[in-house]
Amino acid sequence: MTVTNGTSQNGHASATLADAQELYIGGSYKPAAKNATFPVVNPMTGKTLYQCASASVEDYSAAIDQAQEAFGSWKKTPPSKRRLIFLKAADILESYLTQDAPEILSSEVSATKSWINVNILATAGILRETAGLVTHIKGEIVPADRPGTTILVEREAVGVVFAISPWNAPVNLTARAIATPLICGNTVILKPSEFSPKSQHLVVRALTAAGLPAGCLNFLPTSPDNAAAVTEFSVKHPAVRRVNFTGSDRVGRIIAGWASQCLKQCVLELGGKAPVIVLEDANIEDAVEAVVFGGLSNAGQICMSTERVFVHESVAEVFKSKLLERVKSLKVGNPNEEEGVSISGLYSPASAQRVVGLMKDAISKGAKLLCGDLEISGPNKTILAPHILEGITTTMDLFHKEIFGPYLCLAQFSSEEEAIALANDSEFSLCASVFSRDVMRALDIAREVRAGSCHVNGPTVYIEATLPNGGTGGASGYGRFGGMAGVEEFTERKIVSLAKPGMRYAF
Repeated sequence: MTVTNGTSQNGHASATLADAQELYIGGSYKPAAKNATFPVVNPMTGKTLYQCASASVEDYSAAIDQAQEAFGSWKKTPPSKRRLIFLKAADILESYLTQDAPEILSSEVSATKSWINVNILATAGILRETAGLVTHIKGEIVPADRPGTTILVEREAVGVVFAISPWNAPVNLTARAIATPLICGNTVILKPSEFSPKSQHLVVRALTAAGLPAGCLNFLPTSPDNAAAVTEFSVKHPAVRRVNFTGSDRVGRIIAGWASQCLKQCVLELGGKAPVIVLEDANIEDAVEAVVFGGLSNAGQICMSTERVFVHESVAEVFKSKLLERVKSLKVGNPNEEEGVSISGLYSPASAQRVVGLMKDAISKGAKLLCGDLEISGPNKTILAPHILEGITTTMDLFHKEIFGPYLCLAQFSSEEEAIALANDSEFSLCASVFSRDVMRALDIAREVRAGSCHVNGPTVYIEATLPNGGTGGASGYGRFGGMAGVEEFTERKIVSLAKPGMRYAF
């Protein structure tokens, strides 16, 4: 089977990365209204990769109509058939690793070899795990006070779901945004990032090739200029029953505002600024490895990335020394030209400039630079070496904002109470980690840290498809993806009462 970017009717005609990406609406690939397009750029080189169809409000309206029409039959599709489609899609997606996925991901998001593997293999795992949920969408029978009455509480699909997924883990987060809604019997309108349409289209391609019926999943990339208009239109459309968004807290607040105007339920997984607490009895080597992985994987461009590291004062110098030694061993560069690159470029020159600007501001206000040269390199000025700072205070923007770059800050504490207070001094609440050889002590601290996930003796970057991933409010959003929590988000309880014939009522 030849696999491509999916510009044909079935998504499998011969094509190359340079070929235009079209919209996928109602089972057909088509150009946008008025043939509007926008360029998708290789962030490492700054060169245009291809032209992508730019969906308009008109296109979104047509897609929502198609999704609404498909919902009637998809929600009635037997669970075993839905499961088989997902299992087949997982196998198809894995096959892309030896075909065009590496070229697409490395070109669109500067992905390293390891990040490409994570995106594809973990996504196949999401599809397989989600397939298993289909027969666990259960209701209950509730005892009735009224004689002669049986009460059923069923879980049913809600209808059309509008999903927006980001560029940083484009395959993985696209699957997360659409898999549970689909397996529950909903249909989906997917708005991918303008930075990574073809990477995200890999999931659409796999599900389509696996036999997902026309109209169940619609793929509508759009230009930055159109993004606000099509998003507001879709969020407020009466046929759209749920919204999920993974991205910045700034955009999440806007989407939540639109949804609140029409009393619409959302799942919002927004920013993170994950803290790590290293207690005096921690295994320092393990903590260092977890901090390096958690903070610098994908150049720190993960919502779960470690940013703040709080180390007990008695082991702070040892930890710092080992951390600096480990970070200096990492290879930084262009994975398309060099082997063994651990840290690639950021997703845009503006992002690299923003990260450096925040660090320079902090240094001007008293922070100390321990590692890094504040220099941006690469053919398009997106490559940034790891940077480690200490002495961050609340007067610095770096303290409050999500950085999304290869950056860590160190601080010391003298008591558990101080460590917990430092970890909780943030609007973000997505994830955290605690390191200690005393697991029960670490568990007590983990329960006090305000985070949707808190890992003991492991990195902040960790999630599995079965887990209810999400924050506990604030700038990390609300609602949960994954497992049965995801099923609850994208289904609705429905009460059905059955009355015995011949009943009479006091009136």
